[in-house]
Amino acid sequence: MPPDHPLSNAKIVNDILLNVAHRSGESGTGGLPADVVLGRTGGVLMPIDQVHPFETNVAIGEGHDQDWCAHRYAEDIRADGPDPNDDGWPVFDLILLGVGPDGHIMSVFPDSRAFDSSEWALGIPAPTHVEPHVPRVTLNPAIVPAAAELLVVCPGAAKSEILRDILHGDRNVRALPAQLARRPGATWILDREAARLL
Repeated sequence: MPPDHPLSNAKIVNDILLNVAHRSGESGTGGLPADVVLGRTGGVLMPIDQVHPFETNVAIGEGHDQDWCAHRYAEDIRADGPDPNDDGWPVFDLILLGVGPDGHIMSVFPDSRAFDSSEWALGIPAPTHVEPHVPRVTLNPAIVPAAAELLVVCPGAAKSEILRDILHGDRNVRALPAQLARRPGATWILDREAARLL
């Protein structure tokens, strides 16, 4: 999806967490009229050159697929991203994750081919069981155990059963990829409805 699409993760991060327009000096503290109306303030203090979204807009505009986009992203983080660990995976200081209704994270669905990949980033075919039904681009799930810290946000009653299985069930990360975040250094943020079966 293009980065300005309402279902784009990049749009959510840009609009809510980073407020990239503010970081670039274009907006934030009333620089745009909409900021005043919406009550927006500046985002997290992160240099704009450290924000690296997948280049979905370029891929769409030039007619490339999700594999091309993943390859470009892997090149980008190899050149300008975190250093790899002894196993060869990039070590991010912090990874923010959400959990899907089937226990997926990062578009790594149960039994995903991503578990068998050695690529840092890869294209994922459009899922048929989870919306939106569009091709996706993700990082390899091996980056989750490599990260220094994880922040997992999972609200809502609809997630209560899958959360019980993720946090208290037998460990099987291929069946429940979110179990990769069941580790020291992970902070889980749940509301009462999501945590009701824990």
